[in-house]
Amino acid sequence: MVYIDTSVLVSYYCPEPLSEAAEKIILRSDQPSLSALTEVELASALSRKMREKEISQVDAMRVITEFQSHLDQFLFKRIPLEREHYSLAFNWLIQLSIPLKTLDALHLAVAAGNNLQVITADRQLANSAQKLGLANKLLS
Repeated sequence: MVYIDTSVLVSYYCPEPLSEAAEKIILRSDQPSLSALTEVELASALSRKMREKEISQVDAMRVITEFQSHLDQFLFKRIPLEREHYSLAFNWLIQLSIPLKTLDALHLAVAAGNNLQVITADRQLANSAQKLGLANKLLS
């Protein structure tokens, strides 16, 4: 099973260079997983795209509606953030040896805690996952 990072989800729902690769990985995976953090980050990414005039408000709302429909249809397995994920992320961050961002550490902790391969389009996240010994795939 796989954990879908926000960067892949954005490419899946919005026209981007990696959209085709994102669609293939999501549709070919047996119930791809994501966390509540991914849901919040998707909304943030859409808001940013709208502010930067990359997409219209109508398109942003269309994506949100389609994503919610996919959640309701169980296209994605939703993994709640638990105390153990925060603890693991904290432990990685206090090592001070890997340049992890807070939210990346949480994504990786959710994936690690559920024994999932991280699928991302974010090179830094993939590098961090590699350094932590986590299975990962960088879409390119």
